[in-house]
Amino acid sequence: MTTINDIMKYFETFAPLATQMEFDNSGLLVGDKETAVTNVLVALDITEDVVLEAEKIGCELIISHHPVIFNPIKHMGTHNPAYLLANKGIAALCMHTNLDLGTEFGVNVALANAIGVQNPILAEIGECLFVGVLDNAVEMHNFAHNVKTALNCNGLRYTDVNNSVKTVAVSSGAGGSNVFEAAKLGADVLVTGEIKHHEINAANAMNINIIDVGHYKSEDIAIFPLIMRLSAEFFDITFTKSKSYSDFIKYV
Repeated sequence: MTTINDIMKYFETFAPLATQMEFDNSGLLVGDKETAVTNVLVALDITEDVVLEAEKIGCELIISHHPVIFNPIKHMGTHNPAYLLANKGIAALCMHTNLDLGTEFGVNVALANAIGVQNPILAEIGECLFVGVLDNAVEMHNFAHNVKTALNCNGLRYTDVNNSVKTVAVSSGAGGSNVFEAAKLGADVLVTGEIKHHEINAANAMNINIIDVGHYKSEDIAIFPLIMRLSAEFFDITFTKSKSYSDFIKYV
């Protein structure tokens, strides 16, 4: 029977834990690696609702992107997700920046693929920054609409200081600080999940467009491809995407 350790060994083939960034806390954060698994819930984050969902459908493990334990815990209430996991005997395997950096498969590769970016390559500068090209140059306004549709966004923010888009940089999550490196690499646009005001000003000055799709939408796009990859490797396990997790952002 497949164990958590078997799943961890498979992750090592495309998102090795040794590649996680220094600040990160990826890995098996709750549970025993020798635990046998038949049902796994996969989610971007582990919240109280996600733990209860996993319990309801009989999961022994939750795989998430964001670590359920990131900073040192000084107090743990009964509604804390880590407490609930331990209490209910559900393990948590969290693959964060090591999965962001995956070059064969990872969050940024999944994001690039979803929006039509060909041959995304991990840049030698920046953090979790990938650069690729579109099949054909498109107007920025049209590209922004294509991204909105591809990621199923209710809305997004974008600039249009450089009308023609061909070279695209992607940096999922809070990747807005990579706009300086993206400009140095000749990208026409940076697609990210979060970007600050001063970074937008800098992008305008450097004549590089930005698209801010929101942290959740920039990373949740990788969950289904990850499930498909894991399902193809482990035929004896049912992998299910969480239905309870969302960032619940609305647009008016």
